[in-house]
Amino acid sequence: MEPKWLEWAKQLQSIAQAGLTYSKDVYDLERFEMVRNISIEILSQQTSIDKTVIKELFANETGYATPKVDIRSVVFKDNKILMVREKDDGGWSLPGGWGDIGLSPSEVAVKEVQEESGFDVRAIKLIGVLDKKCHPHPPSPYHVYKMFIQCEIIGGNPIEGIETSDVGFFAENELPSLSVERNTESQLQLVFKHLHNPQEPVFFD
Repeated sequence: MEPKWLEWAKQLQSIAQAGLTYSKDVYDLERFEMVRNISIEILSQQTSIDKTVIKELFANETGYATPKVDIRSVVFKDNKILMVREKDDGGWSLPGGWGDIGLSPSEVAVKEVQEESGFDVRAIKLIGVLDKKCHPHPPSPYHVYKMFIQCEIIGGNPIEGIETSDVGFFAENELPSLSVERNTESQLQLVFKHLHNPQEPVFFD
């Protein structure tokens, strides 16, 4: 579970964002801007990240605040799982990224596998939808829903992408060092259940 200070910072940001979107009174707008700045202060103090960076990443959105969607593609071959090495932290992850406007979840899953690993796939099954805060990821400024979509290979060859430096398949008991910002060992254990039992129900939360 995420720390309480992060939960409070996110709640303050959400309140401020909604207030700045819907309020008309100039004094209320000033107060909601103050609330937003408090949320930035909390994050800056707890993470040592510059306030300007936090404001650009965390407090730059408008409209009613909603969770972001992270889509991860689950591809099995010979009882091993496809993973890519992330350039930014050197850890391994399931191919994936933020959902794209105009694309369905399965279209994003297919696109991310091709871009990050070189393989052509088709989406065949929703494995799970998880709330990132309920899992052992590092603290994140965003509230994120993670969708895991199983795909099968229909072509292509392993090729590193713009954001990835290597491609590999790993057995359940031989997982590499993970990019825990993107996926955790417990989540990979969950997706392997669907390899062993295709009738495994969709997991959530």
